[in-house]
Amino acid sequence: MPRSSRAPKSPWTVARQTCTDCGRARSMAKNYDRSDLLEMVCAEVDRHASWIQEISERIMRNPEPGFREWRTAEYVAQQFAAIGLSYRTGLARTGVKARLRGNGDGPTVAILGELDSLIVPGHPFADPETNAAHACGHHAQIASMLGAGRALQAVIQHLDGDVVLFAVPAEECIEIGWRRQLIDDGEIEFLTGKSELIRLGEFDDIDMAMLTHTESGGNALGSVGDTHNGAVIKYVTFTGKSAHAGARPWMGINALKTAMHALTAIDAQSETLPDDWRVRIHSVMTRGGDVLTAVPAEATAEIMIRGATFEALTRGCELVDRCLRGAATSFGARIEVETMGAFMPLTQEDRLTEIVARGIREVVGAEAMGAPRHRTGSTDLGDLSLVMPVSHPRCAGAQGSSHGSDYVVDDHGLAAVLPAKWMARSVVELLADGAGEAHDVIRASGQRLSRDEYVNRRRTFQHVQNYGDLSES
Repeated sequence: MPRSSRAPKSPWTVARQTCTDCGRARSMAKNYDRSDLLEMVCAEVDRHASWIQEISERIMRNPEPGFREWRTAEYVAQQFAAIGLSYRTGLARTGVKARLRGNGDGPTVAILGELDSLIVPGHPFADPETNAAHACGHHAQIASMLGAGRALQAVIQHLDGDVVLFAVPAEECIEIGWRRQLIDDGEIEFLTGKSELIRLGEFDDIDMAMLTHTESGGNALGSVGDTHNGAVIKYVTFTGKSAHAGARPWMGINALKTAMHALTAIDAQSETLPDDWRVRIHSVMTRGGDVLTAVPAEATAEIMIRGATFEALTRGCELVDRCLRGAATSFGARIEVETMGAFMPLTQEDRLTEIVARGIREVVGAEAMGAPRHRTGSTDLGDLSLVMPVSHPRCAGAQGSSHGSDYVVDDHGLAAVLPAKWMARSVVELLADGAGEAHDVIRASGQRLSRDEYVNRRRTFQHVQNYGDLSES
């Protein structure tokens, strides 16, 4: 049972009282100023708090990995329909998008929620057949997106711009082999959902976006302003030559040992990259041979290179490629390296961050806000930040280690209700009074990449390189 249903005075309940005590008294007024609208959306979130928490918990118990979130997408569509919103489905396979139309033709602000789960065996809410599990809290994002949208319905006619509610697929960069097959079949071009949606033009009608992500640990109830590493993935196939492993191993070329040599060389050089590049290189062997009695003729591995900047990503990739090339030479094997972009580095827009931080502060209090920092994890919101201003606040409500089998949202009020409130407030701040704040954000953000420019940049990370030649062995 969520902690908020057990404890009558959880932190989100206290925050609820500070935000809404005087909102209902003005609900019948004909003319609203900004403060009226802010109070109204807070009151609406509180009124629908149980609904928001139920959505978060239901999706948590029904996880699906990226690009196959069919049931989750259908459930989101049902919720849109239930609150009277028309919507579009099947965007980048599973995305669902609805629009609230404001008064006028001002900027459009999107509130996003990510549909997908991870695959984490042993998680208490893992699917028993697929091991899919919400070990990153995306279910709470969907709930907070819906909660904020429902609150904004009460004031949208007083806002000078539109609001898009967008459930987006496949933020987690997992199941690379299967996604490569989707690419080969022409169903997608890029590995992650927001990249696909940018390519398909689904963000062309949006001017800025925000989503709130859960985290565990510490005492902060909310924060905003973090930066994140970008990431590149290399799918590597090591090809050797089979032989009898007991009778004549010298007649073969061991693909598994070639892979082990390459990964050891990569690990040995990790300290050669500057600390402020925040480079992380990690890998998993996905195949190591076929039978124990034969020298492995083929092995495969997935390698992820993360870095804080494009330069860091480039240098990290060069290091990995050098080690792979050296292993091919050492063992006389052939190595095929398919490089694919995963995530671009994330930088949040300063003016938008100020507005969202103000909303968080009004909801939880200054003393409950955390400080922004650099995170060496990655998100495809970094890709979106190349084409528009974005905000990626953090919220409390979870326990355990992110992406681990113990990561669970145990307070859906903190994880979904409070973020719904501060995102709704932020949208009001942006779009009230002629949408002056939103126009300021757009001006301050400067020139961003067009869709075509983004797609072309993303494609520069996609190529295939071969090292070694078996015919020479």
